[in-house]
Amino acid sequence: MKKINAYFESTKKYWESDVSFISLLLMLLVIVFILPVLIDRETDNALFLNLMFIILFFIGIFSAREKVFVIASITMLTLHVSLRLVRFGDNPFEFYLLERIVVILNFALFMLINFRLLFRDDEVNAYRIIGAVNVYLSLALIGAFAMEVIQLTTGNSIEGNIQLTGRDEDFGDYIYFSLVSLSTVGFGDVHPVNISSKMLSSFLSVVGILYPAVVIAKLVSFSTKKQ
Repeated sequence: MKKINAYFESTKKYWESDVSFISLLLMLLVIVFILPVLIDRETDNALFLNLMFIILFFIGIFSAREKVFVIASITMLTLHVSLRLVRFGDNPFEFYLLERIVVILNFALFMLINFRLLFRDDEVNAYRIIGAVNVYLSLALIGAFAMEVIQLTTGNSIEGNIQLTGRDEDFGDYIYFSLVSLSTVGFGDVHPVNISSKMLSSFLSVVGILYPAVVIAKLVSFSTKKQ
């Protein structure tokens, strides 16, 4: 029992530290930029995507410093895993829309936990810069799943040189559009088609402009105070 407690404490200490931002960045880079390509080539990789999400949300439990966030993370992870088991289990029931909403809530909580870690202790270092990138990529993932929710509820969200299936295989198209909107690149090959998706796209673009400016200003102010 003591070994288990010691392992738990060491794991939690790591994910609360600045060094953990590097590990988290590597995971997010795989999810955002590599897995969409693999899923496009072989649909079985969607199972690996789901596993990566579960691992991320599990990390959120260890990253949370306040008890309320720990409880919320455990609750959301339990709900997320339960819905996944229902969908992939041998039964006729499926709650795909609810599952996507839970994913959004999980990522929002995950992003909030990491945002609080980013600005704790008013300290500035290279790890904190990486942490800011992690929050940015988490926001892109929220935007991707929010766009998918619009698709599931209204019947259309984005159109262009894509073919949506209504399953996990669409992840690459949604994260691509979310990143294009968030970075304000706007290639134009994929575009929003209704007012909900247009407003979400506009929101992502506004946040994409403001987020770097606000975070940089905040980190610079911390650096100035230390001098």
